[in-house]
Amino acid sequence: MPPITLALVVANVAVFLLQSLAPDLLLHFALWPLGAERASGGQVSFEAWQIVTYGFMHGGLLHLGFNMFALYMFGGAMEQVVGPRRYLNYYLVCIVAAALAQLLVTWLLGGLYPTVGASGGVFGLLLAYAVYFPHNKVMLLILPVPIPSRVFVVIYAAIELYLGVTGSASGVAHFAHLGGLVGGGVMLYYWRNFGRRR
Repeated sequence: MPPITLALVVANVAVFLLQSLAPDLLLHFALWPLGAERASGGQVSFEAWQIVTYGFMHGGLLHLGFNMFALYMFGGAMEQVVGPRRYLNYYLVCIVAAALAQLLVTWLLGGLYPTVGASGGVFGLLLAYAVYFPHNKVMLLILPVPIPSRVFVVIYAAIELYLGVTGSASGVAHFAHLGGLVGGGVMLYYWRNFGRRR
């Protein structure tokens, strides 16, 4: 496993273990909506650092396992293509973009609940994988048929958009996932058109 991908997996697992020992970490490092302090009577609040820290916390072992498997699968290939520094920057931009999308949605629709998980970064990595390896085959869990990654990412994004708009599969931050995808798309566009080629 490439070094940055390994470090990210280790960091996520370590934070998850810390969460199990100190559940109150969620109060300070999960992503809380704008205005959470007023809505909760001061029990929780949004803080700027949460737009990064939430991406290293998870809601359960299954949540962590899926995200780390995807991080290993898509992130390792991405790191080898673009190099460690660009890869880390890309991943963090996707995490932040996912947080901003989630903050916007909760501001528009309301709700007082925390967001956690590396899924926004993972969705950005999925997009990058589809761009760099468009013909590599991947599978949806609900449809165990190998399909090209570029088709996979379109189908998965469409499913997320549908679930987000209809409110299906509540408890999942569908728009955060899409935000990570958009953040990744902006970074890839920037690299292709304005970034210095190496």
